Amino acid sequence: MKPIRLETTSVDGTKINLEALYQIAPSCFTEEKDEETGEIKRVVNFETLRQLLGGDAVDEDEEMYQFTWPGKRAARYEAAEPIDDTLRPVPADSVDWDTTENLYIEGDNLRVLKLLQRGYMGKVKMIYIDPPYNTGNDFVYHDDFAHSAEEEDLAAGNIDEEGYRYQRNLDSNGRFHSDWCSMMYSRLLVARSLLKEDGVIFISIGVEELSTLKNICNEVFGENNFVEVFSWVKTATPPSLAVKSRKTNEYILCYEKNKNNLKYNGELLDGGDQPLLNSGNAEGILKFPKDKVEFKEKAFPNGIYEPYCKDRVSLLDRIEIIDGKATSDFHLKGKFKWTQSFFDEEVNKGTTFIIKTDNLSVRFIREGEGYKRPTNFIKEKIISPLIDKSSSGVGTNETASSYLTSLMDGKSVFSYPKPVSLIKYLINFICKDNDIVMDFFSGSGTTADAVLRYNVEKRDAKLKFILVQLPEDLDKNLKTSDTNSKDLLLNGISLLDNIHKPHKLTELAKYRLIRTIDSIKMENPESKQDLGFRVFRIDSGNYKDVTMQPNEYNQQMLDLFVDNIKADRTDLDLLFGAMLAWGVQLSLPMTTEEVDGCKIYAVDGNGLVACFAENISENVVQAMAAKQPLRVLFRDSCFDEDKTKINIFERFKQQLDWDEKEAIQNIRVV
Repeated sequence: MKPIRLETTSVDGTKINLEALYQIAPSCFTEEKDEETGEIKRVVNFETLRQLLGGDAVDEDEEMYQFTWPGKRAARYEAAEPIDDTLRPVPADSVDWDTTENLYIEGDNLRVLKLLQRGYMGKVKMIYIDPPYNTGNDFVYHDDFAHSAEEEDLAAGNIDEEGYRYQRNLDSNGRFHSDWCSMMYSRLLVARSLLKEDGVIFISIGVEELSTLKNICNEVFGENNFVEVFSWVKTATPPSLAVKSRKTNEYILCYEKNKNNLKYNGELLDGGDQPLLNSGNAEGILKFPKDKVEFKEKAFPNGIYEPYCKDRVSLLDRIEIIDGKATSDFHLKGKFKWTQSFFDEEVNKGTTFIIKTDNLSVRFIREGEGYKRPTNFIKEKIISPLIDKSSSGVGTNETASSYLTSLMDGKSVFSYPKPVSLIKYLINFICKDNDIVMDFFSGSGTTADAVLRYNVEKRDAKLKFILVQLPEDLDKNLKTSDTNSKDLLLNGISLLDNIHKPHKLTELAKYRLIRTIDSIKMENPESKQDLGFRVFRIDSGNYKDVTMQPNEYNQQMLDLFVDNIKADRTDLDLLFGAMLAWGVQLSLPMTTEEVDGCKIYAVDGNGLVACFAENISENVVQAMAAKQPLRVLFRDSCFDEDKTKINIFERFKQQLDWDEKEAIQNIRVV
């Protein structure tokens, strides 16, 4: 028995949508024969679906409220279309390859997002992106495959020599808004599937496309899941030559995948306490346990206090206070936020109370909670009274530029970078231990910097990041850049020449991360946090292309395909390609051992065990089976009878006590 070949294409978005619809309305499906494969497949009976929807179904040609643009339908199809690319590991560019759980991926972000769907669908807690603002001179992804052949695109500068499609979206372009809308729409459609059910996305944007982006997000995420448009003070020095107004703000759109009751953290409270009084409420009486209230000694020195009323609160009992504690329970009367029953529940949860002044304005301190809800206006502010203002709060483009210049060997190489403090501020809204933070327009790598520093500052935090960035050709960008951008590009190219790296934006970002890690280690030598990242690079699939019909091949040609794996692919290429296809997360730990000259790879303990050697001995099979693997992977060619005398399939069934069904399910070849 020969194992089944592992499916290597990305998730088919159309199938996902159909499956979701089937779970809701199975009666609107029927079966028909596929004309190409002859297999029976499930298809939608739209007439039945229309009947189920009743009066809520509309014809496309009817007048209705909608947001559309030329190319929207194509963008939707593009988001759902599967691809057969792969992600190739680059250990040489990585830091702590064997142990890190952070990912840095180079490539077209739409294609990367598709490849990540199997392993990370519903796994990402927070997405932050800073996409092109469409100001009339930004580079945007060029996704319109239908308009020209690849050779024409290359000649026109729409793709580079490595096949990456991006172009400068000039405001003279007849599809200026449409191209940008299509780019954002397709990527957000796929990105939504990666968010956890309580996941959140933050999108930085300028005023130019703010309303447009909100319309797109309303459609992708649902307008009911809109949270806020946060306004961020981007500069302390707005342009003085502005004709109409000096712009100081940019915006951050926030949507939840599914609106929930999650409370967002903003600034740290002063001592973690909040007022128990609410002037809009009716007066009530609360009984306070003696051991749950702290009286500040300055206002309440040791002594006996008779009932009294001052300002809005009355003390109803005679009490004695010793060292800031009452010797008996007591009652206060005032306009409180809580009823007695809710008050008692809070006390049982560990909530305590503090009275700082003799006006009896009681405040409460919840266990483990010390944050105000954030305002929709993000500016430089003191996050903690214990931290000096110069080193706290959310910075501006200027503070970010200054920080990066010092980090990048004194060279200014990034335009309008976001400050690390801004991303940390957003992370603090919702992220918990082990959450994944993703940025698929990662640019200079600020999001990774923020995650690394956040983990170290919080000490017990273990957030992980996934960054995706197109390896933009800096030499190509230089040819069409304005004067200001040219200086930055020349600085970046000079830096890359000094470290002997190609002139790519991703090389600058990786160097920035390495410098960040060095800085953190110097500042925190005892830290045990994950300060590494695995690098991957998108590429065509691991298998040779078949471009001819079966009847066009002769025997000599067929001999070339005995092993269909491309000659330049390594064991690690095959392993991580299979992990993508199987839905195994790329950050999982892995080990390697050698038996009879064959390398055995184990991912996540016994989660996946693989060997890609051509000739596998019985000792190798035994060593692999001894790990009690959940899934097993081999090279297809090792099952050629000319190369091995044992039936590996049957051997594994015996060794692991698998039945036929389990073996078929758990053993695959590539």
